[in-house]
Amino acid sequence: MRRPFIAGNWKMHLDGASISAFCAALRDGASDREDVTVGVFPPFVYLAQVVDALAGTGIVVGAQTCHPEPKGAFTGEVAAVQVKDAGASHVLVGHSERRHVFGETDEDVRARLDAALACGLDVILCVGETIEERQADRTGEVVATQLDAGTKGLDPETLANRITIAYEPVWAIGTGLTATPDQAQEVHTMIRSRLAGAFGSDIADRVIIQYGGSVKPANVAELMACPDVDGALVGGASLEPGSFASLIEFESQENPR
Repeated sequence: MRRPFIAGNWKMHLDGASISAFCAALRDGASDREDVTVGVFPPFVYLAQVVDALAGTGIVVGAQTCHPEPKGAFTGEVAAVQVKDAGASHVLVGHSERRHVFGETDEDVRARLDAALACGLDVILCVGETIEERQADRTGEVVATQLDAGTKGLDPETLANRITIAYEPVWAIGTGLTATPDQAQEVHTMIRSRLAGAFGSDIADRVIIQYGGSVKPANVAELMACPDVDGALVGGASLEPGSFASLIEFESQENPR
């Protein structure tokens, strides 16, 4: 059975005071959950603060990206080993904003994934298509290419135990648009099927696949009702404690996977 994973990506939002209040609320509301994994991904400068504030809760704390080199003259970058040293357990790689705003290629994403795994971090690997690619009926091709680049040659148990896939259609991020449950399920089914072809169905059936793209309390339940949607990578709706709590709380409903 796959344990749902709901993660909040705070991007370049919040400050120290608001993060302290958020973590206090999160400790009260989510720290005792046993049926869902909860995670937050703050800006780099607040990583250690969040790690300390959530210590002992079981809530995942991760970074929003990492650099593949362990050290060097890379001004403004943070290495995977430094993310690990700050106390984080996870890192996002390949988020659409990293790909489309900062120009990261599939090769760049894979280098970050490999560096994260090598130093003991677990990974959320993001994949997804733009609106132009969807309108050109290239969703399957684009997602498959990104997925293959990020997973080819991995140890199967590493994939099953340490990597979460997040499908985030670029056209639904921060736009208010959301993939319908049918659209999300279609792509998630394709992802799991492709992983099964490469790694076997037993491994593919264990991989957590999140949906990300304007997830909010009003639509999370219908998305999570899809059999291959195992969680959510949440942006804007993760920035306010009450909203994030609502996303988590719906999961108290039975939903075997």
